[in-house]
Amino acid sequence: MKDSTAIDYNLQSDEPRNISLFGYELIREFVLPEILGKDTPEILYWAGKRLARKHPLNTLDEMIDFFAKASWGQLEIKKESKDDIEFELVSPLIVSRVKSKAEHYFQIEAGFLAQQIELQKQVIAETFEHPVKKANKVVFTVKWDRKDTL
Repeated sequence: MKDSTAIDYNLQSDEPRNISLFGYELIREFVLPEILGKDTPEILYWAGKRLARKHPLNTLDEMIDFFAKASWGQLEIKKESKDDIEFELVSPLIVSRVKSKAEHYFQIEAGFLAQQIELQKQVIAETFEHPVKKANKVVFTVKWDRKDTL
């Protein structure tokens, strides 16, 4: 049974949709931190995990597609080993965010990646974000221990 609060991100429409960079940034970079205070990173990480549970994806390709449809950016797998995977995220939004002097977080994306890997590999996973300001990108490292299963 599908959760009635989940949004079908595959919903297709002939109606063009544009996202205002300014509006998105107002909410993400100013409103949310104002509401959440010093706990912003932890709450955003949890929110990303919760979002992933509402939108479970079966493959890495589906995760890449989800990031594009969510306007989070272009997600790419850089390397993968038996106990971790490294993703790189690039986006015009990231360029504007890392150039600003404000503190910025990519914890929604980090939590989302951790939970998707947990669901796909059936292990406990954690994601670490590494903004690369000079390259205007974010690198995410998702780590897990094969012995630490769900």
